[in-house]
Amino acid sequence: MRLLAVFLLVAASATAAEKPVPLQRRVDAILDRPAFAPAFWGVEVRNVRTGRILYARNAEKNFKPASSLKLVTTAAALDAFGPVARFRTTVETAGRLDDLGRIVGDVYLVGGGDPNLSGRFHEGRATVSFEQLAAQLETAGVRRIEGRVLGYDGLFGGDRRGEDWSWGDLVWCYGAEVSALALNDNCVDLTVAPGEREGDAVVTGASPPSAYYRIVSTATTTARGAPGDLRLERDLGGNVIRISGTHAIGQRPWQGSVALEDPARFAATVFAEVLAAKGIVVTGEADLMTAPLPGTRRILATLESAPLSELISIVNKKSQNLHTEMLLRLMGARRGGVGTRESGTEAVEEFLLRIGVRPESWQLQDASGLSRSNLLSPHEMVSLLVAMDRHPHAAVFRASLPIAGVDGTLDSRMKGTAAESRVQAKTGTIRNVNALAGYATARNGERLAFYAVVNHHTAEGSDATAALDALAVILAGS
Repeated sequence: MRLLAVFLLVAASATAAEKPVPLQRRVDAILDRPAFAPAFWGVEVRNVRTGRILYARNAEKNFKPASSLKLVTTAAALDAFGPVARFRTTVETAGRLDDLGRIVGDVYLVGGGDPNLSGRFHEGRATVSFEQLAAQLETAGVRRIEGRVLGYDGLFGGDRRGEDWSWGDLVWCYGAEVSALALNDNCVDLTVAPGEREGDAVVTGASPPSAYYRIVSTATTTARGAPGDLRLERDLGGNVIRISGTHAIGQRPWQGSVALEDPARFAATVFAEVLAAKGIVVTGEADLMTAPLPGTRRILATLESAPLSELISIVNKKSQNLHTEMLLRLMGARRGGVGTRESGTEAVEEFLLRIGVRPESWQLQDASGLSRSNLLSPHEMVSLLVAMDRHPHAAVFRASLPIAGVDGTLDSRMKGTAAESRVQAKTGTIRNVNALAGYATARNGERLAFYAVVNHHTAEGSDATAALDALAVILAGS
C-alpha cells in the first residue's frame, strides 16, 4: 500500500502545474517511472458507453498476457454454454448387478469435465464428491464389484499440458495435468509442521489420503528461531514426493499443493478407496480406462457440477489454471467430438470473431495464460471487455471478476482508495509480466473498460502491481 501511495503521489505531482490532458499525463507519470525503463507497456482505456478511447499506449501491439488471458476463455465458455450449464460425472458399468448386490464386471468412473470434484464447496473435504457417488451405489444395492474401478477421461484428448509450460511449473498444482476427470484439482494438499523437539522428524499431512502417492520425508525439526530450509521434490513421471531440509520449532506449518501424474488413475484409485470405506468390496485393481467405453452400459450414479456461473467465478477470482484449461476443452468437445486444446482454441477464435474481436494477430497457446508464448493486444482485449458488457450474460461475467479490496486476487489490493469496490478486474502474473484487465466505475458513473500489461520488466513484482493499482485508482477517481 505504501508503494501504491508513492505512485499516486508521482501521478498527482505530474499535473500540479497544469492539466491539459489530466488522464494522459497522470498515467504517463506512472508508466514512465525509471524502474520500467527497460520494459514495454501496453495500455488502453475505453468508455464502455461511448466507445471513446481515453488513453492508449502500444495498444495495437501484442503482449504476453499471463492469467489475464482467462478472461478470453471464460467469456467464450459463458457464451457457449450459458450460466446455468452443468457437467456430469457418472459411475457406469456394462456388468450385471445380481440379487446379492454384486456387479460382475468393471465399473467406470466417467469424467464429464466437472472441475470441482473437491472440497471447495464442502469445507475442504476432498473426497466428498466420491462419497456422494458411493452413497448412490449403496442405495442401489451394490455391495461388491467383481472387477476393477477404471477412471475414464476420454472426453478430452491431446496433450495434457500446455505446449510450452515450464518444467518448474509441472510439479505444483498450478501446473497440473488436464483431465476430464479431475479429483481435488489433480493434486494432493500437503502440510509440513515441526515436531515437538529439536531433532524430531517433521509432521506431514496429506489430503486426500491415498495409496496412489507416497511421501518420503527426511526433514527434521530445528531449534526455535533457526532458519528453515524445507525442500520438496517430485520426479516427473512418478508420484513419490520427497521432503527434505529443516523446519524450526514455532514456525507455522508449511502448506502447498503438488500435482500428481495420470489424474484419471488417481481419481479411480481414491474412488475405490472410498468404496472400500463404505463397505463396498472391489476385487480388482483401480486403473485407467484407455479404450472406448463399451456400447451397452448402465449408469449407476450421477453427480452434477455447480452451474457455470460459479465455475467461471472460481477461475477468474482465484486464477485457477486447471479449470480454465478444462473449460477450453469442454468447448472443443461441444464443437465436435473430443475436446483438445486445438479444437477448443478454434471455438474461442470463432467466438471472438463473432463478437467483433480480431484475434488473427494473437497467439493462443493455452487457455490459462501459463504459457510464455501467448500473445494478445490491449486494444482487442478491451474490445472483448466492451462486447461482454453488452452480452446477454454481462452481469454474470462482471460478477466473476475480482473486486478491488474485497475478494479474489484483489482482496488485499487498492483498499482505502477510490478503486475499492469500484474496480472489477482480472490479474495476470508470470515472470517479468504483470497485467490487470477489467472495468472501473468513474466518479461520474461512467464505466471504463481497461487493459494494462507490462512485459520484460526487471523491477520487483510489487513495483509492477503498485503501478497497475495506481492506474486503476486514477480511473476510478476520474
